Amino acid sequence: MKQVGIYEAKTQLPKLVEEVEGGITITITRHGKPVAMLVPLAQDSALAPLSPMTPAEAIAAIRAFRKRHPADGTSARELIEYGRRF
Repeated sequence: MKQVGIYEAKTQLPKLVEEVEGGITITITRHGKPVAMLVPLAQDSALAPLSPMTPAEAIAAIRAFRKRHPADGTSARELIEYGRRF
């Protein structure tokens, strides 16, 4: 697995995407700490189905996400507002 700093990821994104398409997983770091990963879609089956979902499929996906990431009492509105600060 390759690691790159966030600045390099920003300036070299097309090159990094080509590497990921070739099967390499890349970890993006900020001040030496991992913050994100670029992974080939074939390796991450959760992201593979990018075709439109039916409403029932979307609800099932949301429920599955909630099971994997339990709520800590934070509302969706609070998360949206938090995300807007960056």
